[in-house]
Amino acid sequence: MSQPSSNIAIYRRLFGYLTQYWKVFAIALLAMSVAAMTDPLFARLVKLLVDDGFVSRNSEFMKTMPFAIVGLFFIRGAANFVNEYATAWLSSNLVRKLRDEMFQTLLRLPVRFYDDHPAGRLMSRITFDVGQVTEAGFNIITVVVKDGLTILGLLGLLLYTDWRLTLICLIVIPVVAVSIRVVGKRLRKLAHDSQQEMGSLTQVLGEVIHGQRVVKVHGGKSYEIPRFLRAADALRRNAIKQSSASSISTGSTQFIIACALAVIIYFANARAGHGAFTAGDFMSFMTGMLMLFGPLKRITGVNQSLQRGLAAAESIFSFLDEKPEADHGTLEPPTAHTGITFENVGLRYPKSEHFALKDVSLAIRAGETVALVGGSGSGKTSLANLIPRFYEPTAGRILLDKIPLTDITLSSLRRQIALVSQDVVLFNDTVAANIAYGAKEAISQKALTEAACAANAMDFIDKMPQGFDTLIGENGMRLSGGQRQRLAIARALFKNAPILILDEATSALDTQSERLVQAALENLMKNRTTLVIAHRLSTIEKADRIVVLDHGQIVETGTHAELLAKGNMYAHFHQLQFKAEQERHVRN
Repeated sequence: MSQPSSNIAIYRRLFGYLTQYWKVFAIALLAMSVAAMTDPLFARLVKLLVDDGFVSRNSEFMKTMPFAIVGLFFIRGAANFVNEYATAWLSSNLVRKLRDEMFQTLLRLPVRFYDDHPAGRLMSRITFDVGQVTEAGFNIITVVVKDGLTILGLLGLLLYTDWRLTLICLIVIPVVAVSIRVVGKRLRKLAHDSQQEMGSLTQVLGEVIHGQRVVKVHGGKSYEIPRFLRAADALRRNAIKQSSASSISTGSTQFIIACALAVIIYFANARAGHGAFTAGDFMSFMTGMLMLFGPLKRITGVNQSLQRGLAAAESIFSFLDEKPEADHGTLEPPTAHTGITFENVGLRYPKSEHFALKDVSLAIRAGETVALVGGSGSGKTSLANLIPRFYEPTAGRILLDKIPLTDITLSSLRRQIALVSQDVVLFNDTVAANIAYGAKEAISQKALTEAACAANAMDFIDKMPQGFDTLIGENGMRLSGGQRQRLAIARALFKNAPILILDEATSALDTQSERLVQAALENLMKNRTTLVIAHRLSTIEKADRIVVLDHGQIVETGTHAELLAKGNMYAHFHQLQFKAEQERHVRN
């Protein structure tokens, strides 16, 4: 698609958001038109003032002229206020609506999208790019419509006053148009680069803020400061390039216009000397010419904002057009289920040469606890991620109650799953809101208390200043690791889902916290189909079945005792961990 037609498509899509506000938009356009017409009217008043007032000395006319000037500028001020208020209202609604759609799109996108796109760039799209869209929208419209009408009105006045002199003005228009088009391509590219550089800057900021403890402990300032400065300097250089390109375009255009004005002044003076012009005509023509300079300057300088806004709009619409998670299922099975079945499942991530899972077949009975064991990269987490359909299998299929997961709606499927992982995610809200997160019905205090008690969390909740109403800070930073883990377990208990996924839920905890968390997990696992991923084999000895994975394939299956008796990979893992724990006890 060519750029002009692409620009038209972008504007058409932008204005599609404003169809419900067409009355306000019409008022804004009307106010722009009224404000634009006051300039040629003032230039016409100058002719009357000179000819009828000072040359003819019409005293009655001179008495009314001050009122006419005051009235004209009152109308101009009122029209400008209505225009600016209406356009600000429309642009703020456009930004809010776009941000709302982008946030909803963000929630619908598949996990793979987040894997491929830095968080900083995603945040800058919603915060930075959307703000730039208003420059492609109403700020540009205000300049183009208002100043465009002003120019047309002034040119009409000049043509009426002396068409020969006015033709000189029209010669420069094609030259100016070519200049704007050439520079516009350069500005669009720079605007795209600016968006990427702003995303990089936001990424560095986000990583430093979230990882500030690691930065402090590991002396990361010497690494992070140059990284931030590089991103900030790239943004600075881009801004200079944009300013330079815009300045060259504006300067050259204004020079062309100034040359045209000089020629006009020369011939106008000559015509006035031969009596072809009255004094009022000359003053009116000169006033109109001088008033043309401001609108022409703004219109020729608007190209930078236009290209920046169009680039931002392209970025936003490409994001909004991203395909959401595939959700073609129509079935909503009841909560009770008979188990989960993997049939010859394979998984290969995009851009990866190797399969993360290969020909995995596994049947998990209802209410059974199955533990996944294996070295790093063996496919444990990949297998667990397929159940809530964070990823889709490359081969084979997965069934719930003998129904393929792809036939079940995503919302219905995920309602039946609770997840507790090592990397606990909590929100900057109250304890109660975090436990009942996602609840669709009214939250009862009894249900909250029961979930917290079963998760062994009441001991620290009771000690908090406002109990369940205490704010816990960003990602629960006011809590210890064990407390955060128990809140996550309380959340899973409150949801009361029949399927439970535990991903390293007790790793990186001290012994006392691990005992409390393990006891909470035992309460959570009762009467649930549970898939456990654990490095600490001591935490899964009571599992109904242990599945050992290696390079994406199942190599062993059995109970803890059965696998130890076989003396293969699981027994080797157990021996290594037992030896490491003994050495740790000796050191302590």
